[in-house]
Amino acid sequence: MTGKPKIGVALGSGGARGWCHIGVLKALAGIGVEPDVVAGTSMGAVVGAAFVGGRLAELEAWVRGLTPTRVVGLMDVKLGSGGLVRAREIETMLEGLGIAPRIEALGRPFAAIATDMETGREIWLDSGPTYRAVRASAGIPGVMTPVRHEGRWLLDGGLTNPVPVSAARALGAEVIIAVNPNAKRHGRFWHPPERKEGANWMLSVLPPALRESFAVNHDPELSTPNYFDVLTAAIDVMEDTIRRARFAGEPPHVQLNASLPSLTVLELYRGAEAIAEGERIVAEQASYIREVCAR
Repeated sequence: MTGKPKIGVALGSGGARGWCHIGVLKALAGIGVEPDVVAGTSMGAVVGAAFVGGRLAELEAWVRGLTPTRVVGLMDVKLGSGGLVRAREIETMLEGLGIAPRIEALGRPFAAIATDMETGREIWLDSGPTYRAVRASAGIPGVMTPVRHEGRWLLDGGLTNPVPVSAARALGAEVIIAVNPNAKRHGRFWHPPERKEGANWMLSVLPPALRESFAVNHDPELSTPNYFDVLTAAIDVMEDTIRRARFAGEPPHVQLNASLPSLTVLELYRGAEAIAEGERIVAEQASYIREVCAR
């Protein structure tokens, strides 16, 4: 390899934990590493689109301004449509930030990863409408409704490629930095005492008649898993298994693992914590990242 290698980032899925990508991208810029291509899955697609569209600072300001009340206002509950919420506000937010409406018009190569609901195949959305592609990628099963896009019903890309190293490589990256927002401390996928607050908050997006069905058991001796506990743990287990298998065959040059065990996928108002974690994990490997990206 001669000259400066083309650098790619693979930004993984993780719901609210995925706000860590903002911190990662800011910290990379701080050490002189500028990604040339970006592939993102789910929340990684949201942050990735803002980055390649030159609106990362605007996204960060929006994230830091979120409160529990504001997040509830973003949740358009629609039972009977394949999920709890339609999350149309994702598209509205991206447009409001001033991100280009077509992927081809973004500042650098970008792909959002989704999953075809009918075939189970991984779908790379690297051209066409930006906002729809990102929303299709960010469709957490059991929470967000699937998206009809180009004749297909699409689900969250984390179901097939949680940290899309392969897509970054296909976009031309020679050195790939992979960011996993879902690293687990001590291999634990459920943290009963830490998850209660987030689960209680998530109940507020549901109609009153349904809240009892999803209610949290407040008995500290029992700590019975509720709907959101089970859903989050199931997705985490699945995506961790898929990610490990895919990394075995297509390892990144740098792997950044964010540890946010107390943060549930819908606690979007806790972005400051996730952003700080993203900055930390880059600082932890700053020397190695500079070395790899200079080869």
